Amino acid sequence: MMKLVFSLILAVSISTAAFAGNPGKDGLKVSTEKSKIEWTGRKVTGKHFGTVNIKEGNLVITDGILTAGSFKVDMSSIAVLDMKGESAGKLEGHLKSDDFFNVSEFPTADLVIKQAFARGNDNFDIQADLTIRGITQPVSFTAFITPSGKHYVASATITIDRSLYNVKYGSGRFFDSLGDKTIYDEFDLAIQLVTE
Repeated sequence: MMKLVFSLILAVSISTAAFAGNPGKDGLKVSTEKSKIEWTGRKVTGKHFGTVNIKEGNLVITDGILTAGSFKVDMSSIAVLDMKGESAGKLEGHLKSDDFFNVSEFPTADLVIKQAFARGNDNFDIQADLTIRGITQPVSFTAFITPSGKHYVASATITIDRSLYNVKYGSGRFFDSLGDKTIYDEFDLAIQLVTE
């Protein structure tokens, strides 16, 4: 399927845990131009990779500590980079179709930070809710967040099981005898978020 690599700016507390809700009006806006999401998806016969854009995001940072955050992904911006021309366009269209992410009905994917646990050396264990195709599931991952001048930069890799979001196409979990047409359920999101 797809491997998306997500880097995020994430929530942490002044001690070892923080509880994150809505970012609020005083949060730092995520730069949609400087931030990026890369995806890589794997199947039996190889892999594909590309990008998808961040539509908007907001992070609340208090005394240098991020305490809340959320962001939206523009699913209509899915781009394939390992192919060119008609082949790339065909795969992009398929990924946007109901076989995969049904972008016409669900144009965004959303991540909301719920908890973060400081582990030292700018590393944090994050618990968040991720919504894809209107289905919300908890996700856990490790993030790295650092200041960069007046901005903050965060990076993380998230492994997601697409079958939990009703993305069934080519999945060995739902279909038998797919053989070399099997597309793996797990994909990785690697994101880099930069605040304005």
